[in-house]
Amino acid sequence: MMQPIQNFFSQLYTPSKVVIVTHQKPDGDAMGSSLGLYHFLIQLSHQVTVISPTNWADFLNWIPACDKVLNFEQKQDVCKQIIAEADIIFCLDFNVLHRTKNVASVIENAKAKKILIDHHQEPQTEAFDFGISNTEKSSTCEMVYDFIVDSGNKQKINIDIATCLYTGTMTDTGSFRFPSATQSVHEMVAYFKSIGLQHTPIHEYIYDNFLEGRLRFIGFVLTNRMEVLYEYNTALMYVYKQDLQKYNIKTGDTEGLVNYLLTIEGIKLGALVIDRNEERKWSFRSKGNFNVNTFARLHFEGGGHANAAGGRTDESVDETVKRFKQILNQYEQILQ
Repeated sequence: MMQPIQNFFSQLYTPSKVVIVTHQKPDGDAMGSSLGLYHFLIQLSHQVTVISPTNWADFLNWIPACDKVLNFEQKQDVCKQIIAEADIIFCLDFNVLHRTKNVASVIENAKAKKILIDHHQEPQTEAFDFGISNTEKSSTCEMVYDFIVDSGNKQKINIDIATCLYTGTMTDTGSFRFPSATQSVHEMVAYFKSIGLQHTPIHEYIYDNFLEGRLRFIGFVLTNRMEVLYEYNTALMYVYKQDLQKYNIKTGDTEGLVNYLLTIEGIKLGALVIDRNEERKWSFRSKGNFNVNTFARLHFEGGGHANAAGGRTDESVDETVKRFKQILNQYEQILQ
C-alpha cells in the first residue's frame, strides 16, 4: 500500500542513488518537474539520473540540465543498469506504469523504493511505496514545489528549480488560464519572481521557437482535416502520417493543436487523432462538465483529467474516426 509522501521526507537526507522517470514523450510539465526535482536533490548530495522513456520536443532542450536527461530508447542497456542499481525511483507526471512504455517492466522489477508524484486520476497505488496523487493540483511541477516546501527545504529553491517548475506549471495551465491556476499557483509564481525568475524568456522558448513548416502544417490541418459536428457541439481533427511527413513534423510540433478546436463558439468537446507509427493517439479537451477522462477510459484505453485527456487505438485513422462519431450518439444529451 502506498504510504503518504510525508513518511519519506526523513530519507531525503541520506545520500542515495536516485532515478527520476517520467512518461513517454514528456511534455513541459513532465520535463519541468523531473529537472526541477533533479536540481533540488543534487543539493542534498544524491547521485541523480533523469530518464525519459522516449525522445522529447526540441523546444524543451533549453531547460536547465536537459542535456543530462537519458533517452531510454537510445541507451537501453545503460538506463537498465542505472535503474537496477538505484536506491530510490521518483515517478513523475504519470499515474500508471505503462505510461512509461518500455521502462515499465524495468521499474516494476527494480529493488528501489518507488515514489509517486502525480496529478492524474486513478493512480496505480500498489506499484509505489510512497507518494501523493492530487487531481486538484495544476501540474506535477506545482506538486514538486509543494514537496520541496513541505519537506522544509524552501530555501534550496534556486533559479534553476524555479525555471523548471514555472515551465511545467505554465504549460499545464494553458499559460495560467485554466481553472487549475489557483491561488496557490500564483503564490508559487510570486515566490519565483521574488528570487529573480525572468518569465518572459520562458514563454518565448516554449511558444516562439518553431520552424515555418509547423505553422503551414497547422494551416493545412485546420483547412483540410477538421470537422465541426454542431449537433454534438464537438469539433474533430484527424492527421494522417503523410501529413506529418509532408511538413516534416517532429515530436512536440503537434503540442496544443487540439486546443484550437475549443476556440470555436459553442464547442464543448474537441478531439484530435494523430497517426503515429505504432498506434493512433487521441487527445481530448472539453469545457464545462463533460468528463473526457471518463470518456477516454471507456472508449480509447486512455485517461487524464476531467477536461484534458488522451487515448490510443490500433485502428486506422479512418476506422477510429468512424467509431468516435458513432460513440458520440451516446453523449448527445450531455453535450447539448
